Amino acid sequence: MALSPAGELLGMAGFKSPAGSFAGGGMADLRAVYGWWGSQWRAAALWWLSREADNDRFLIDGICVAQSARGRGVGTALVAALCAEARARGYPSIRLEVVDTNWRARALYARLGFGITRTEGLGPCRHLFGFSAAITMVKPL
Repeated sequence: MALSPAGELLGMAGFKSPAGSFAGGGMADLRAVYGWWGSQWRAAALWWLSREADNDRFLIDGICVAQSARGRGVGTALVAALCAEARARGYPSIRLEVVDTNWRARALYARLGFGITRTEGLGPCRHLFGFSAAITMVKPL
């Protein structure tokens, strides 16, 4: 997590490994926010989008930065912390997926040394999710 000096949440990042994840959630969390029906279809959609952790690369499972904190180095600091965690766990590289419409995040990751290894289109599901493709990016550590 990234906090301001006053304790305001500026951003957070999650990761997934074979040993578990940070900032995960479950059906109870989805139901609390979206209700029974909303949680059902969202859980199915998230399952369809999910990627299993691999044993060769540390998986960044999500990064979010408050709109008011964007462009102030918060994302860079979160990625640096994730890279440090990956190194401490002995991973040779770190990977993430970013949606094709998130050009600011893609530019940040490229500046930080991530390269595109795959682009996977969503086909007709693009209408459900609001983006057309997921881009896999990897950075050697």
